Amino acid sequence: MKHGEGNLFTDEYFMKEALKEAQKAFDTDEVPVGAVVVCRDRIVARAHNMTQQLRDVTAHAEMIAITSASNYLDAKYLTDCTLYVTLEPCLMCAAALKWAQVGRIVYGASDPREGYTRLEASVLHPGTEVIPGILEKPSADLMRKFFLNRRDLKN
Repeated sequence: MKHGEGNLFTDEYFMKEALKEAQKAFDTDEVPVGAVVVCRDRIVARAHNMTQQLRDVTAHAEMIAITSASNYLDAKYLTDCTLYVTLEPCLMCAAALKWAQVGRIVYGASDPREGYTRLEASVLHPGTEVIPGILEKPSADLMRKFFLNRRDLKN
């Protein structure tokens, strides 16, 4: 049985919540990536990219979400959690997700230029289940819109 089957809380439901976070990033001129961490069908952390606002190159949605979830759960490891993120994690975020031992990662759009899957060897924890492509189109469309807007501003 698929995660969330026969349940209100499906992967699509939680990815829509991550997309709301991505929209917040978009609205503040940040690269529109959003994330939520879910534990036992409950959102325990919400985050979006904040690299511009915080002037911190590590302030990716995933990094903020990991820290927030760990603080909320008072736990170093997130083995019972699922991270929903609108874009495939980069290498930095994938390594952090490994150390946090996140149980599942569900992402929307692939990132062939910066995503962790461009490496042949997996950088994730061996116990982590990965589900790609959930609400891929709206995730990719928001990214495309963001970068088209930036290109238009430069011209």
